[in-house]
Amino acid sequence: MSENPSLNVVRAHPLCAETPPAVLTLPYTPAASVYVRSNFPTPALDASHRVTVRGAVQNAREFVVAEFADWPQHELLVTMECAGNWRLGMEPVPEGEPWSWGAVSTTRWRGVRLADVLARVGVQPDVVEVVAVGADSGPRDDATEPGAVTFARALPIEVAMHPDTLLATHMDGQPLTPDHGAPLRLVVPGWYGMASVKWVAALELVTAPFTGYFQRQRYVYRTSNGVEPVTRARVKSFVVSPAPNARCDAEVMLRGWAWSGYAPIAEVSVQVGDGPWLTAALAPSASDYAWTEFTLSLSLPRGTVTLRTRARDSVGNVQPEQAEWNDLGYGNNAIRSFTLHVAD
Repeated sequence: MSENPSLNVVRAHPLCAETPPAVLTLPYTPAASVYVRSNFPTPALDASHRVTVRGAVQNAREFVVAEFADWPQHELLVTMECAGNWRLGMEPVPEGEPWSWGAVSTTRWRGVRLADVLARVGVQPDVVEVVAVGADSGPRDDATEPGAVTFARALPIEVAMHPDTLLATHMDGQPLTPDHGAPLRLVVPGWYGMASVKWVAALELVTAPFTGYFQRQRYVYRTSNGVEPVTRARVKSFVVSPAPNARCDAEVMLRGWAWSGYAPIAEVSVQVGDGPWLTAALAPSASDYAWTEFTLSLSLPRGTVTLRTRARDSVGNVQPEQAEWNDLGYGNNAIRSFTLHVAD
């Protein structure tokens, strides 16, 4: 993995890059350091780009992205995580991009509500999903259909119509960059990043579940229980200060982040060695969709110390000792161990 001041590049072409550990200490991720996940080369688009809304609608039509600037704007602070984040922590390591812990960022998005766009075309009553189709495509050796595969993912109609599901044009107060989906992308709070389709070219309303490549062959949990599409982000926590493997004094203030795509964080516990689980203090979250800061003052024993953190959300989801292994390496939210070297 190569590094630069803004991102840790996992793969250069197409670009996949993590937010660096030092930046993860910040409550908000600067635009230049927001993680990037690309499946295909970045398409060259501009504000004249048109988005087609079609399928089970009363009036199919096209929208020019530039016209959304005159619509009511909505802004949200969102923690977004790649479904493959911490794939390297699974044993054995599954196929896919070798993500460490940096495929997660918290930033502010601005745009129009997807529901407002759908209201302009009229949603037929039998619609079950909205399929967002990107402008990016490329070959896939395991595709069941010939030719290039286009990135497309479906949202249940109730999620698509939620007032906080956005078609975003701005990130961190500035127009989207090409790597982040310019000029238009979905932002689906609480869901893993694959749902926030970049470079949106079409929205297709369908009356039967979508079965495209990125819905049934990728971004799925394939386990002994069958195949299930990846959806919401699982509850998770990690420490950002002191950094893992850092040298520190015995008296230390532990600090980190916890989040869940299902509900607010209710508790974060910390274990030192084989000791009891200690309850950390939680700060108020900056938004319903942003990570929660936790802190805990500790007196650590001398030498090398192992610590673990465990988060629980308000509907009872708890980080497991070990995430269920799956062959594509998605959703690893297992309790993570890390070490600190305490000064003598």
